[in-house]
Amino acid sequence: MKVLAIDTSNRPLSVAVLEDTKVLATTTTNVGRNHSSTLLPIIEATITQAGLTAAALDRVVVAKGPGSYTGLRIGVTTAKTLAYTLDKELVGISSLAALAGNVVEEGQLVVPVFDARRDNLFTGLYRIVHQRPVSVIADQHVSVTEWCQQLIAYQESIVFIGADVAITQATLSAQLGDRFVRAQPQLDLPQAAVLGLLGLTATPVQQLHNFVPNYLRLTQAEREWLAKHPKEDHAPYVEKI
Repeated sequence: MKVLAIDTSNRPLSVAVLEDTKVLATTTTNVGRNHSSTLLPIIEATITQAGLTAAALDRVVVAKGPGSYTGLRIGVTTAKTLAYTLDKELVGISSLAALAGNVVEEGQLVVPVFDARRDNLFTGLYRIVHQRPVSVIADQHVSVTEWCQQLIAYQESIVFIGADVAITQATLSAQLGDRFVRAQPQLDLPQAAVLGLLGLTATPVQQLHNFVPNYLRLTQAEREWLAKHPKEDHAPYVEKI
C-alpha cells in the first residue's frame, strides 16, 4: 500500500510517503512558515522524491487533531480534497497518538503534550504496545492541575513528549516526582512517517464529506456565540466530531 501522510496540526509541518512500512520520502519543517502556502509544494516535492505520482497513491493519512485550529483545517481540507479528487482512501489519526508514536520502548507510558493556553493542555495517556501507542486515557482538553490528578494514579514512569512540555514541566515534575521523565528533544517533532505507519492498519473514513478535525474544544467565536445565545439551538454552530 502506498500512503501519503500529512501533519499540519501544530507549528511543525510534516509530510511523508510510504510503501507499506518502508518510508520512501519525508519532509519535516519547524520554522513557522505559513502552512497554507507551503503544504501543497511540499506534498508535490515529497511524492516526486519518492519516485511516485499522486495517482499511484492508495491512501491519504492526516493528523486529525487536536491542535491549531488553522493548521488542522488546512491539513484536513487538503487531505479530503486529495482523497476525493484522486478517489483514494482517507484515514484520520489522532495528532497526539502520532506524537506518542515517536517513543518505541515496549510497555512505556507516554504523555504527548500540546499547549492549549490559559494553563490548559491538549493531551492523553498512551502505552506503547508492539511499537504502537494504545490509548489509556482518551485525548482531552484539560487543565494542568486536573491532568496531574489523573496521572497520579499511575505508579510508574511516564515519558512526556512534545515541545510544549517545557511550558508546564515545573508543575508536572513537582506533582509526579521521579515518575516524570522528559523525552529526548529530537523526539518532540511530529513525524508524518510515524503517522503513516499508524494509518496503514486504521479503518478508512466511510463518509468523506462528513470528516472534520477533532478540535476537542470550541473556537473563540463559537464560545462567544454560545455565551450570547444560551437558550437557542446550538447544533448549527458546533462542528460534529
